[in-house]
Amino acid sequence: MGCISTQNTFDTEFLSEVAINTTENVLFANQPSYKEFIPPAAIRRMAKGVKMGIAASTKALEEANVEIPDAIITGTGMGCVEDSEKFLQAILDNNEEFLTPTSFIQSTHNTVGGQIALGLQCKGYNFTYVNGAVSFETALLDAKMQVENEEANAVLVGGIDETSKHTLELFKLVNLIKKEEDQPYSVLQPNSKGIVFSEGASFFVLENQKKESSYASIQAVSTISALEMDEVQNYIEAFLASNNLKKSDIDAVVLGNNGDVEFDGYYAISDSIFKETPQVYYKHLSGEYNTASSFGFWVASNIIKNQQLPEVVSLNKLHKESYKTVLLYNQYRGKDHSLIVLKKC
Repeated sequence: MGCISTQNTFDTEFLSEVAINTTENVLFANQPSYKEFIPPAAIRRMAKGVKMGIAASTKALEEANVEIPDAIITGTGMGCVEDSEKFLQAILDNNEEFLTPTSFIQSTHNTVGGQIALGLQCKGYNFTYVNGAVSFETALLDAKMQVENEEANAVLVGGIDETSKHTLELFKLVNLIKKEEDQPYSVLQPNSKGIVFSEGASFFVLENQKKESSYASIQAVSTISALEMDEVQNYIEAFLASNNLKKSDIDAVVLGNNGDVEFDGYYAISDSIFKETPQVYYKHLSGEYNTASSFGFWVASNIIKNQQLPEVVSLNKLHKESYKTVLLYNQYRGKDHSLIVLKKC
């Protein structure tokens, strides 16, 4: 795995250094030095999302001891929005004349997957999913199917999203982002609408066989477009039943609470079916963005590998002696619901 987020997650032990934010309504990624991953001449021309993607994927491949994967599958909600803005601004500034195509070429959503493949000289299956808040889960489902159908032995899969100035202004204008006067911001005791917006990149290598460096195995992935709050419990129970699981089999549940008072009611399952289960939350560390669930996936995988649940992500302070099966549930503004089951391998 390789993870770049608002926390120092790239070069450190699992959540050994964390900073809890209560005052910023936009969080920016804690970026590593890119010199060892990307030639210096290329760094200047690359958007932030591309740089984060290349660094996180390089780390994941190194950890898995894979030189060139059979497939590269990425998920992104907004794509390379920084370059999109640059190109649109250039259209306005130059009266739609004399435009250089660079920003346009680099503004497409599949730029990250393409740049990773170019760097590795990987000519295999390369696909990008743009499905809102389930972009990462869709990429993960594709990767899982590639491995299960023996179309690929090693798949690089990741979720990337970046922030950009004008888009942030628009999000603030339509009240998607929390207002300054709503401070202090809290995920556990939300008192206002909107989210703390953020960015990040998390990459994982999925393989058809267990290695010493393996974290966990992906048992099942499910997504659904829209649900009412009172339908969530049935959705989860049906999903568990279809995968021959009982709620007592779940050793920890990872929830995507983001501090939006309007929509955090979807996670009320924490007080019903999973009342006796250790609960994890993570968006107080990562912030919210379309592929933030990939950070939650990174947290869950680490919990299984390290067999410990850090206090900083513990929601209800319950703990177990061992964590073999972990369920992840995420949604964004009542849409794009996803469930993932990870098991100790």
